[in-house]
Amino acid sequence: MELFLVLGVPLLGAVVLALIGSRRHAAEVNALMSLGTLVAAAMLVLRVIRHGPMLLWHEQFFIDPFNVFLVALTAFVGFTTALFSRPYMRIEEHKGRLTPPRLRLYHSMYQLFMAAMLLALLTNNMGLLWVAMEAATLSTVLLVSLYRTRASLEAAWKYFILCGVGIAQALFGTILLYFAAEGLLGGEGMAALLWTRLDAIKGQLEPTVLALAFVFLLVGYGTKVGLAPLHNWLPDAHAEGPTPVSAVLSGLLLNVALYAVIRCKVLVEGSIRYLPGRMLMGFGLLSAILAAFFLWRQRDIKRLFAYSSIEHMGIVTFAFGMGGPVANFAALLHMTVHSLTKSAIFFAAGHASQTAGTQRIDGIRGLLVMSPTIGWGLMLGALAILGLPPFGVFASEFLILTTAMRDHPWATPILLAALGVAFAAIFGRVQPMVFGETEGRPLSHSPALLPVFAHLAIVLMLGVYMPPALAEWYRLAARLIG
Repeated sequence: MELFLVLGVPLLGAVVLALIGSRRHAAEVNALMSLGTLVAAAMLVLRVIRHGPMLLWHEQFFIDPFNVFLVALTAFVGFTTALFSRPYMRIEEHKGRLTPPRLRLYHSMYQLFMAAMLLALLTNNMGLLWVAMEAATLSTVLLVSLYRTRASLEAAWKYFILCGVGIAQALFGTILLYFAAEGLLGGEGMAALLWTRLDAIKGQLEPTVLALAFVFLLVGYGTKVGLAPLHNWLPDAHAEGPTPVSAVLSGLLLNVALYAVIRCKVLVEGSIRYLPGRMLMGFGLLSAILAAFFLWRQRDIKRLFAYSSIEHMGIVTFAFGMGGPVANFAALLHMTVHSLTKSAIFFAAGHASQTAGTQRIDGIRGLLVMSPTIGWGLMLGALAILGLPPFGVFASEFLILTTAMRDHPWATPILLAALGVAFAAIFGRVQPMVFGETEGRPLSHSPALLPVFAHLAIVLMLGVYMPPALAEWYRLAARLIG
């Protein structure tokens, strides 16, 4: 029942909002549907806590602590983003940037995007996982191009082409996985695509075929993660799409794509012990260091934090590549705090660009004067994502760094260089935006930034105190990953 609700509510929301998405109360319906998804996800979490991992609907869906944790995070950020988009999109409509038909498209595609991500997380079928990732890609293309400007259409086209090529690579990798297992599970139809069946026989699979499959899967899904050198679509998509879309792209879609990579890594490591981890470490370090230096060149506030997302996904990928209980625990924690912090930053950045009338960094000044809530939201979000204590990002990065010092000391200077360069680049640009002099007048009203401070409060709590139940949840998920 819970699984049906988690997948059914956003699908129902997509249909309903395709019909009424341009009406006055469509934003409230969007938020209500997202709240329903969050409640269903909470019910699913409780069921997994009580009964453990579950196989449902003829083994087509598999739920364990690893993916149910991401389901809960996805539903929560999806709900808070829907709350944020209500005032934000109305301002965009008032300014003439959006028409009623485009609002209807936005609301319906937002719910379809959420449904596709949740399906990717919950399915046990590697083929259905690929279909869900493709559906998420197509719905996001429509969201990125929502403004129909030349720049947004170019960004959507680049996103479609690059991620389309990437997802085609992932399809070929999935076919190779099926080919490797079909001989062992040949008498059971499509059982060779079920992750749990593959996991049970992973030690018997042909290593050469698995190695080739993982290369294609990593390149394919890694494109969606934004790993360098496959990251070119991500800054443009963030900069040209509506800010709520930027929030869910950075906060959710990158996690879902990385989840697909890690599920594949678990299978391949059954026959090839070191190759998947070393490949993840290599791509992770390359992404972190490349994105850190690209941060210095950014003049657009949303592109700035888009490159920050590439850096942090590189750090998470490196941690999963190291493997082991501590590194996996740190990676899961970093996925959580990055999602919450980065979505909060995009919420604040969206209102900042609306207030200043531009996304250019040199055009945004004195936010504390014009709107203290926007200014403090952006500043605290930047400090959190830069890893300053006592925020949770500091705790996860500290665990990743200390594990690297112990197991892979050669990688520690690279990580420290990436973190140091990123700190200087982001802080140097955020500080004048918040504290700089401005001729703008204070806003007559205080923007609704409850989602910003709610996210940052959770990130702060995770840096100061982690509830024992949540810590045990992370440990169990880390052990499942290997």
